[in-house]
Amino acid sequence: MSETKTLQYRTDGPEDGPVLVLGPSLGTTWHMWDRQIPELSRHWRVLRFDLPGHGGAPAHPAHSVADLAARLLATLDEIGIERFGYAGCSIGGAIGAELALRQPQRVGSLALVSASPRFGTADSFRQRGVVVRTNGLDPIARATPERWFTPAFAAAQPAIVDWAVQMVRTTDPGCYIAACEALAAFDIRAELSRIGIPTLVVAGAEDQVTPAADARVLVAGIADARLALVPGASHLTPVEQPAAVTDLLVRHFSGSWQSSDHPTGMTAIPTPPPKPLLSPVQQPVAEIAEPTENLPEPLLDARADAYDQGIKVRREVLGDAHVDHAQSLADEFTGDFDDFITRYAWGEVWTRPGIDRRTRSVVTLTALAARGHLDDLAAHTRAALRNGLTPTEIKEVLLHTGVYCGVPAANSAFAVAQRVIREETSPEG
Repeated sequence: MSETKTLQYRTDGPEDGPVLVLGPSLGTTWHMWDRQIPELSRHWRVLRFDLPGHGGAPAHPAHSVADLAARLLATLDEIGIERFGYAGCSIGGAIGAELALRQPQRVGSLALVSASPRFGTADSFRQRGVVVRTNGLDPIARATPERWFTPAFAAAQPAIVDWAVQMVRTTDPGCYIAACEALAAFDIRAELSRIGIPTLVVAGAEDQVTPAADARVLVAGIADARLALVPGASHLTPVEQPAAVTDLLVRHFSGSWQSSDHPTGMTAIPTPPPKPLLSPVQQPVAEIAEPTENLPEPLLDARADAYDQGIKVRREVLGDAHVDHAQSLADEFTGDFDDFITRYAWGEVWTRPGIDRRTRSVVTLTALAARGHLDDLAAHTRAALRNGLTPTEIKEVLLHTGVYCGVPAANSAFAVAQRVIREETSPEG
């Protein structure tokens, strides 16, 4: 097994000072924290890191927030840092929350900036990945100013806006797509009560990406959390309101945490020991024909496992909106069939290790086109894009289908796929 990859980083401040780690937002580099460094480095040894493929960092994609957190810990281990304070913006905040949940003994205090327990919807981030895979990062980069900054700031600071656009444009597309997949899968709403670390939640009052409502969910769920709402700021709050964010961070970390090796007169708050993560209680989704009380225990376990895995893969491939709609239509008559396809098709066949999801999408598109199942073909064209197929590859699949399954079938399939691809790959905004 290969060793966990590390992250590109830099440090500022006294080498023997307590460590404060700063995590970046998606599409940015460690330079997003430049205007906090002069003041923070007076108090702490500040470590900033880049996400994979950002700021010239090695382009080794990380497909989950847990993977990013593990890479950060490997980086800190490599340079001998055991305990630290942590502040992160957006996906950087997600990494901080992941650390607070999985390695609380290492995090002295936490600040979540422009963060959320769940960022938007899984479907929106997977579609963003499709857009980037098809069009590159330029459309995302051009839309950056309206997502990151208030209109007043964008008009007054054109040089910073141009810097932001170029920062996104020079990010590795594969790593950006992987980060979108990580955010699509990130959802800690049910786990917030397990965060026992003193936490500051900072939200831009005009942030539309992670609005103040998301910040309030964090504060309501974390026992020792305080909310700071920054006026005149959108999503990239540390860039737009640097003085306000710096002041908040200094006050929070000075008042809530210190390294045991660096007494500074601050009040240290002990970190609680990690709590075991309990599996959620399984609820039946639909009745099954045979009475489950007469089934052997291993078979009951296998059914539950197949359904849980199946619904996870089904949502990842087809999207939450599609699955939610399908399940909303299920009733006493159709519920058993919905349960059956979730367990059998998605939990047992789509999860088999013999071929990857891209290949399964190729097979599925071919079969659906050949049989003329055009409604399902539309859903699986979307799925194929999310599984990594490009429009060019989908075109080749349908051309090949036309040769071996008939031109009329391919003609109908092309019309459906063309419509879906246009919808799914249109740049945001």
